[in-house]
Amino acid sequence: MPKGWNKGFTKENNQSVLKISQTMRKRKIDNFAKWRESAKKIGLIRSTYPAPRKDGNLAELVGVILGDGHIRKFPRTEELSIFSNSNNPGFIKRYSELVESIFNHKPAITKHGSKNCTRIRIYQKNIASRLSMPYSPRGSLKIVIPAWILKNKPFIVRYLRGLYEAEGCFCVHKPTSTYKAFFSNKNISMINNVFRLTKKLGFHPHKDALRVQISKKKEVFEFLELIQFRKY
Repeated sequence: MPKGWNKGFTKENNQSVLKISQTMRKRKIDNFAKWRESAKKIGLIRSTYPAPRKDGNLAELVGVILGDGHIRKFPRTEELSIFSNSNNPGFIKRYSELVESIFNHKPAITKHGSKNCTRIRIYQKNIASRLSMPYSPRGSLKIVIPAWILKNKPFIVRYLRGLYEAEGCFCVHKPTSTYKAFFSNKNISMINNVFRLTKKLGFHPHKDALRVQISKKKEVFEFLELIQFRKY
């Protein structure tokens, strides 16, 4: 092949580049090792990944990831993705900015598949360990509320906001004067966590296997105002 034939190609869009990459990985050859080390020394590539500050922003981000995100591990990095309805620009703006502020890295915002879905995504090292979160899928895992969130009421509120922005809804049926705030999730420990936290904040929810529901009109509006639901 002529010199420079692979300019502009990656292993995702060119079979020859993919084959070279697979061969080098199999033989444990790293063509970029020397460049990577020199780039770290001059600050072109990050070499340290400290844990983020434990504050309200982090509590909310943890909540939204648990509700509608995932963390995946790759050989040399990790992927954090948060998914949104493409018709909700406020959500996309808020959580892309939150990701950027916490990880100091601007996320990519792309359409996901053929559905009406937008993905907010970054690649970085040690994401799961820095957030003290499990890798995906989490469906059958027992999710534990971080102790630093439980000790601080404002952090609990922000954590719940992230969860409800991802998996919550507000329903009104005016003919019957019915008002409901729902949180839905297939993970039973998440249902129990939300039920426990909403009670801790003074509300009177009830739950079943898949959702937590606040039904008293006054409490519904108080709760939505408290967590600033859908206020971007």
